[in-house]
Amino acid sequence: MKQLSVITVTYNAKSTIERTLRSVEHQTACNIIEHVIIDGASSDGTLDLLDAYYQKNKDRYPIVVKSEPDKGLYDAMNKGLSAATGQFVVFLNSGDVFHEPTTVEQVFKHDVSNVGVIYGYTDVVDDEGKFLAKRFLTPPKHLTWKSFKDGMLVCHQSFYARRTLCPSYNMTYRFSADIDWCINVMKAGNIAHMENLNTNIVLTDYLNEGLTTKNHKASLIERFNIMKHHYGLFTTILHHIKFVFRALGRRIKKL
Repeated sequence: MKQLSVITVTYNAKSTIERTLRSVEHQTACNIIEHVIIDGASSDGTLDLLDAYYQKNKDRYPIVVKSEPDKGLYDAMNKGLSAATGQFVVFLNSGDVFHEPTTVEQVFKHDVSNVGVIYGYTDVVDDEGKFLAKRFLTPPKHLTWKSFKDGMLVCHQSFYARRTLCPSYNMTYRFSADIDWCINVMKAGNIAHMENLNTNIVLTDYLNEGLTTKNHKASLIERFNIMKHHYGLFTTILHHIKFVFRALGRRIKKL
């Protein structure tokens, strides 16, 4: 069993997939990695790039490539979870990269024997991989399932989850099932009396334009309903009032 299954979900991503593939193959600790790639039957040349990547690296570390139609992003992510065999899983999708070639090595220098979730910071990059900004929401020193009352404090790509704690993504959510999934993982870890490990380093360079960004309003509605489910209506309303003031404060700073 490898320590980390990197799951990459992609569809018609010829313009961005190569930098994600290079990021994985250049990891100094690629010997502890398994790379699971779930493609949604791309037709733009993505599959040619995946095949070349597989042929180049198949003898260095396990690579699984599956290409078939799916029912959307979270269906594909569920397929990735089903195919993964690593002790931990992390989702690194097309355009996203590990922050440094030594990132995985730095993560697993820690004792993770009783760790449910490993997490860290995230930088936001543009379509060319250039740094734009530090992610506005930052991880707390000690992360729990209750921490997400304050929003998605840990970027999904910087959230390494013990595979045995991972449920399937809830397909009733179209844009924000990742938040629900992260909370459920941490709840399961809490029941199992596991710790959450803060690496205190930047783990991921995250491509700015994702599914949630493109469908911002619908995503916000889903996030409200997810928070209501986990934390209750009153708590959710109070925290959304806080979100409004936080957003206003950010706008004022930009003026």
